Formats: sequence, C-alpha cells, structure tokens
Amino acid sequence: MAVKENSQSKSKSKKGGNNEKQLKIRLKRSLIGHPPKHREVVKGLGLRKVDSEVIRKDCPEIRGMINKIPYLLDVKELNTK
Repeated sequence: MAVKENSQSKSKSKKGGNNEKQLKIRLKRSLIGHPPKHREVVKGLGLRKVDSEVIRKDCPEIRGMINKIPYLLDVKELNTK
C-alpha cells in the first residue's frame, strides 16, 4: 500500500509545477488547396477552422509541426509562472 501512496503523491506534485512556456497557435489561412500532409499537421495541432486558436506546451514536437507549416499559422509565446 505504501508504494501506491508514494506514486500518487509524485503525480500530484508534477501537476502543480506548471512553469513551462506555452504557445498560442492560431490558424490564419484556409486549408483549401494545400497538401494532405499539411492538413494532417493542422489537425494534429488541434486546429479546425480559420481563426481557431489552441494553447500547446512549447516542446520540440510542437515546434517541428509549426515549422512544417509556418505560412498557415500565427504563433505567440505565452510566459506562465
């Protein structure tokens, strides 16, 4: 039983420390006429319509997706403390 309690307390402490940088990503152009791979990247980011916005953590995976289609996106960095 003690092992389960320790693992739960660790997971709670991870959620509390939210000092990561975040990115606010907005889809600024339509996907009409763009390659299917670019459409999949937009879908993977969680964007659906023009001017829709999502907030994602700043990590290499998300940065790679953004760098694949920079002409479709507007990206702003959010500093959370």
